Amino acid sequence: MKPYDVIVLGAGAMGSAAALHLARQGQRTLVLERFGVAHDRGSSHGLTRIIRLAYFEHPSYVPLLRRAFELWRDLERQAGEPILHVTGSLDAGPVDSRTVSGSIRSCREHDLPYDVLTPGDLAARFPAYRLPAGHVGVFQPDGGFLVPERCIAASLELARVAGADVRPAEGVVRWEAKRGAVTVDTARGTYEAGQLVVAAGAWAPALVPSLGPLLTPERQVVAWFDVADRDAFAPERFPVFNLEWEGEHWYGFPEFSAPGFKVGCYHHRREAVDPERLDRAHVDDDDLALLRPLVRACFAGAQDEVLQAKVCIFTNTPDEDFIIDRLPGSPEVLIASACSGHGFKFAAVVGEIVADLIARGSTTHDIARHALARFPQLSA
Repeated sequence: MKPYDVIVLGAGAMGSAAALHLARQGQRTLVLERFGVAHDRGSSHGLTRIIRLAYFEHPSYVPLLRRAFELWRDLERQAGEPILHVTGSLDAGPVDSRTVSGSIRSCREHDLPYDVLTPGDLAARFPAYRLPAGHVGVFQPDGGFLVPERCIAASLELARVAGADVRPAEGVVRWEAKRGAVTVDTARGTYEAGQLVVAAGAWAPALVPSLGPLLTPERQVVAWFDVADRDAFAPERFPVFNLEWEGEHWYGFPEFSAPGFKVGCYHHRREAVDPERLDRAHVDDDDLALLRPLVRACFAGAQDEVLQAKVCIFTNTPDEDFIIDRLPGSPEVLIASACSGHGFKFAAVVGEIVADLIARGSTTHDIARHALARFPQLSA
């Protein structure tokens, strides 16, 4: 039984970043990942993930995002490959929508440059966009997208260089925390450490049953639609977007790394799922029928043909904010998971926060919004 300072359960977005920062802070780190590196069974695959500063959800996210941008650029330099592509970001919807008003609020509170564009302004600047009458777009030039599989792989590669013991295809059977130590059993052995980080996404409820009432894994589908004018949907001319339209919240990306532009609808068909039973290969006509009306209504030159589609998982908290906190009753255990479909962009800074909390017991980053104390039922 080899002692470690910390064991990380899960090597997706949060776990891989945590492993890198922990190892670089001199923590003897073991990473256990049930599946492979940058696998397609959870929430961290699909070629692109949005990163944006104009955060309509709440202005308190913006300082975390500024640091995340710095850390992703550091990772990019260290890995020697591009992983963050700047396209600008567009938050659009009716003038009085939460997406538009929240985006403007974040920009104003944090002095971010932005433009409010009418449908005509937007089409003149970015020809693929065709917003309906009564909608506006908030364009913020710093946004773009990350390449998630490469972010994870690079983080784990550099974590290994820094001394982390990374073990893919080794799932956890059970764990126990008591008297300032944790023990983790897998099919291959038993490991001991001073602290445990749970970054298991949709599998967190199975690993930490007390979190079960708070976390809802949800099936999500994204599709790549063919386009008539590839130049109009290229990253240089097509900013990533969040869009309120017809009572739903949509998001999407330029054409990159695969044919077609990528579109999804937040909470898709609102299907709660068991990650053990989810059919990740099946996308049906109803899934695509949900997405097509937006593509037809809001994008010039987009076509009905779907070139590919993928299934992933959101793991939602009741308020859709994150959980970054010690587990009540088990101070040896830190939860860094359940990011409600908008967490990947934060992974680099969450990794830094995790390392701070493990090594020093505190962090300079403001994570009050993500404390478990906001859920009184957990301690009831």
